[in-house]
Amino acid sequence: MPYCLCPIAYAFNQKEMFKMKLKYIIAYALLLMPCAAGAANIVASVNGAPITDMDITARTKLMALQGQTSTDNRRRALNNIIDDSVKLAYAANFKITPSDDDVKSDIVRVEKSMGKPAGFFKNNLDSTGQEMLKSAVRANMAWQVILAKTILPMVDVTDEDIANELSTLERERGLPFEMTFIRLTDIPSDVAAKLTAPKSCDAAEKMAENLGGSPHKITAKEYELSADIRTRLAGFGLLKWTPVVDNSVLLLCSKRKTSEYGKLDDMIRQNAVYKRAMFMGDQQLKQLRRKAVVIIYDDKYKDK
Repeated sequence: MPYCLCPIAYAFNQKEMFKMKLKYIIAYALLLMPCAAGAANIVASVNGAPITDMDITARTKLMALQGQTSTDNRRRALNNIIDDSVKLAYAANFKITPSDDDVKSDIVRVEKSMGKPAGFFKNNLDSTGQEMLKSAVRANMAWQVILAKTILPMVDVTDEDIANELSTLERERGLPFEMTFIRLTDIPSDVAAKLTAPKSCDAAEKMAENLGGSPHKITAKEYELSADIRTRLAGFGLLKWTPVVDNSVLLLCSKRKTSEYGKLDDMIRQNAVYKRAMFMGDQQLKQLRRKAVVIIYDDKYKDK
């Protein structure tokens, strides 16, 4: 009789052991689940949409490819992601949603503007990074449409705004102006103090010679001049001696537009209008962001 019970008891023991193993496997799997979730920790949320640590890493990689590197890139990346979400949500109110084809075309345009071949981002970003890129481009495109439709029509620039834009371009790049100016080098400070406003360029040369100087009269296009000379002359009036810099002074005799100038005045005005629109857009974005429900869970990303 005992011999008959042995196979049944063995089968029973095997079944119980299988159940116990199964419980251990399930328990082990449950223990692993938090670890998997931890790989994508939720750092923040905007209007209920989570932003994970992986999202921020993807954005910092994208920023690095675009030459944006700094010690606080992760904080900047989070702010950029929040801004993108706010822009897209606001644009949706106007039914502005750039298509996938438009986004792809703009990515190619960005690659070209960076001097990179088509597919540069695709070859250097993983799947998360590529989705981050598309989201960033889509948000930027939508926001540009918002600016064009709601802000640009209200922008009005002053003559001062245009003059400031002109001076900025002169300093940074130089414009197609033909300029004649006098340069005095190795001039002592006491001699420079004796220079007065002349009535003409010839009078300025004579004044410099009478004070023992050797004036150099130069005629050149503004964009051909060195950056330091452009900076000193940009926005400076005619027949006025500049302040002494590196023991030298300058005096602008004449300044005229060349044939290359063309319709540059219209472009300068457009630049001034665009900058004003961008400023107004930034102010509006700040207001929209204050209205959004933004929650920062990770203390590292909270404002100190």
